[in-house]
Amino acid sequence: MIRKKVDTVHEALEGIQSGMTLMLGGFGLCGIPENLIRALAESSHKDFCCISANAGVDDFGLGLLFGAQKVKKMIGSYVGENEEFERQMLAKEIEVILTPMGTLAEKCRAAQMGIPAFFTPAGYGTEVAEGKEIRKFNGKNYLLEMAYASDFSLVKAWKGDESGNLIFRGTARNFNPLMCGASTITVAEVEELVPTGSLDPNQIHTPGIFVDRIFQGSRYEKRIERRTVQNT
Repeated sequence: MIRKKVDTVHEALEGIQSGMTLMLGGFGLCGIPENLIRALAESSHKDFCCISANAGVDDFGLGLLFGAQKVKKMIGSYVGENEEFERQMLAKEIEVILTPMGTLAEKCRAAQMGIPAFFTPAGYGTEVAEGKEIRKFNGKNYLLEMAYASDFSLVKAWKGDESGNLIFRGTARNFNPLMCGASTITVAEVEELVPTGSLDPNQIHTPGIFVDRIFQGSRYEKRIERRTVQNT
């Protein structure tokens, strides 16, 4: 039996160095690896290239890394909720690569599956296509997109076992499964960690073969970017 459980977030992040490329799961603030991000923000490492659907908000999620000036390059699809990120981008303190969300997802999945590149019509005729090979299939133009190459995938699941098998809950599933196994090392934090064999195999979303380390997180806030309520 392969036991991948580690006891602390610091053990989970062992081997991360300044300048590395990191994939971070989540969509908005839903399903983000809160403990891993918080530990990175408090660490001495910096100059990360971050691949994520979005940039968090100023005081939470990836926003903590921007606030601590840990990010050198951001690759994402939506970055509109973070004023400090905006300031750093406009001041050219960081490099930003905006990517169509479907393309970003497929670049993660391609890396996970060992596929080096793929063709997609998304972005043709826009600045996204600059410098990329273009081929025509069935009369339609497609861009050649390369799979991502990253050092660590940091993901969050609802429940997992000590062999790394993961179950996601609701929309927190988002980019997390695609990033598992898409990097040299995948680290998963879970709300509930159970012994191997405790999970129903039919309920597992990501098999443990895609996960290298797993630990039980704590102090989850699960924030919502914008909460709208109706006065009654």
